[in-house]
Amino acid sequence: MNYNNIAGVSNIRLENKLLRDVMTRGVVTVPMEATAKQIAALLSKHGLSGAAVIGPEGEAMGVISDMDILEIIGKDNWEKMPAESIMTPRLVTVGPTSTLGEAARIMREKHIHRLLIFSERGVGASQRPVGIVSASDIVREAAREEG
Repeated sequence: MNYNNIAGVSNIRLENKLLRDVMTRGVVTVPMEATAKQIAALLSKHGLSGAAVIGPEGEAMGVISDMDILEIIGKDNWEKMPAESIMTPRLVTVGPTSTLGEAARIMREKHIHRLLIFSERGVGASQRPVGIVSASDIVREAAREEG
């Protein structure tokens, strides 16, 4: 492997790859009233590190991660805390035609580990995620491109 200018080579390749080609479809979601214990079991069952939190109409309201749950473990009645009270409510989203490079930049700048992917404006249900991409997905793709 040639390590000369490795960042530049990876960045160029990541700028050419679209999120729709690598995103995970069929986003695992949890309702806002789901408990931390239920969410922990769901994430564990599916081998995931996070899920979208949805409102009554299926609209994305936030994201909950294993780290969000880890932060409350040990608090009184942590198992019964609802997703709504422990989720990250600020949604950072991208479209399926955004590139992996763009997603990586957003994650670095916002200090987040996953992005929900929504349909392009006017296509499908605009408030429902069509996919998700995590930092691990981008790192895995960068490694694939280098090798």
